[in-house]
This record gives sequence, C-alpha cells and structure tokens, in this order.
Amino acid sequence: MGIKQSFLTEFEKEIASTKKLIACIPNDKWDWKPHEKSMSLGELAKHITELTSWTANITEKDKLNFHTDYAPLTATTAAELLDLLDQYQALCKNALENFDDNRWMENWALTAGDHVIANLPKVVANRFIVNNHIYHHRGQLSVYLRILDVPIPGMYGPSADESKKSL
Repeated sequence: MGIKQSFLTEFEKEIASTKKLIACIPNDKWDWKPHEKSMSLGELAKHITELTSWTANITEKDKLNFHTDYAPLTATTAAELLDLLDQYQALCKNALENFDDNRWMENWALTAGDHVIANLPKVVANRFIVNNHIYHHRGQLSVYLRILDVPIPGMYGPSADESKKSL
C-alpha cells in the first residue's frame, strides 16, 4: 500500500467518526466553553471541520498563507458543518486520488504573510498539521460534549454511552 492509499483509507474512516461527533453538537450550546481561555464549542467544531479540507491544499498547492488564502468558516449549526464535511470529503478524496505518490516529499509551507509557521514535506504536513491536529481537537470536542452530558458516539469501538445500551 502506498502513502496515498494509506491516507485515503484513513481519511474515509476518520471523517466518518468526525461526522458522528459533529452530529452530536447541540446548537443551543454553540457558544458554550468549559473555560474562559477555551474555544467555544462552535469554534472548536468549525476548526475541526476546516482542517478536514486542508489535505486538498497540501496535495494541490505548495503553501497556505493565512493572510491571503484563508477565510474562517461562518457556519453556525452542526447541520452546516456536516454539509461542509460532505463537500470536503469529496474534495479531499479527489485530491488524494489524483495525487502522485512520488510528490509526498515535496515541501509545503504554512505561512502568515512572510512569517513561516511550518515548512514540511507534504507527507509530514498532512499527518501532523491535518490528521493529528484533527484527532487532538476531536478529543477535546468529545470532552466538551461529555461535560454537557451529550452521549458520545464510538469511534474506535463502542463508547461508554453505547456499551451501556448493549448490556
């Protein structure tokens, strides 16, 4: 299995888990945050959603400049984020399918104007800046939802909420 196929397989499995978690977000808690320094539930969910689209940028371009190439999501509901995730799933699947496995070691940069935040091989950028970043924030989101007493869906097997149902 090549790198591209590995990312495609992981992407399809993980986006399904991301969608399950986003679908649990109560819209009346969009602005809730567990601490004053934390992102709100909605901000965190939007961040997870937008990160999902970055695989297309990494495979199709050489950099993402926050000053010229980035616009924050304006979604205000879980349903809007789920629609975006469907769009990003198609976009990234297509980008990965059409990407040449020989190009994974080419550099990709994340910048803010002239300031370089990261300059990494595309394979590392996709793993570190996209996938691992999503998993980190998805974990945070599950804690937010747990604090709000929202049942958590299983992602790698049944969750504590789902396993109680099966007893």
